[in-house]
Amino acid sequence: MQRPRGDFWFYYPSRQSYGHPSDFKLDYESVFFHNGIARLHGWFLNSAGRAKGTVLHCHGNAGNITGHFQFVAWMPAYGWNVFCFDYQGYGRSEGRPTRPGTIADTNAAIDYLRSRPDVDRSRLVVFGQSLGAAVGLVAASARDDLRGVAAEGAFSSYRSAVQFVCRRGLLLRGAAPFISRVFSAPGLDPIDHVARIAPTPTFFICGTADRICDHRQTIELHRAAGPPKSLWLIEGGRHTEALVSTNGEGPRRLDRFLTECVE
Repeated sequence: MQRPRGDFWFYYPSRQSYGHPSDFKLDYESVFFHNGIARLHGWFLNSAGRAKGTVLHCHGNAGNITGHFQFVAWMPAYGWNVFCFDYQGYGRSEGRPTRPGTIADTNAAIDYLRSRPDVDRSRLVVFGQSLGAAVGLVAASARDDLRGVAAEGAFSSYRSAVQFVCRRGLLLRGAAPFISRVFSAPGLDPIDHVARIAPTPTFFICGTADRICDHRQTIELHRAAGPPKSLWLIEGGRHTEALVSTNGEGPRRLDRFLTECVE
């Protein structure tokens, strides 16, 4: 598939370190795996006790796993193995990020998990946030080996995501449609793929005060998805804050959804 133009403007990878599993006293393994083109890096966080299943965490745009793993650092204590990985060009992963590349990287991460003898292949789930939510939805739409998919702060299309950010600023508001056409293109948009995830259960999470990804786009994805599906709309919630600013309700809800998926 031809690389959509403007991809290099969309991604904000970093090689900087923002944190480490040892900061949370997590039992982890640093691993490298391949997507057929580049060597990718990830952290496998071991469950505290017998694992209910394994969660693939697809992180958001800026930074790398050293900052984003902290959103799911609570999950091993709830009985989950968690695999956090970096797309090409992020962190210690080789290459450079592209739209098709992020999908290929996610599929490679799922295949890597399926190759591990300590992972139950029948209990694999995906949790994506922001860009990772969009990527996770598209990747999941072409697979039949996942038990559930959760998406927080997902956008429906790349052009819509760019337009939403542009419209927040007075200087760019009028040029938002033009800018979105120049710096993004159709292709691998979640809205075109989400219906194919069914009958795998999907759980959509969004906040009405999200200034990064328009919560109405997440609602659009929920409407387009097939059953079984659910939506948690957080009044006043901001971008990817469901797990860190809801007095524990976010982890409880996500754990309950994922547990029901693997039971």
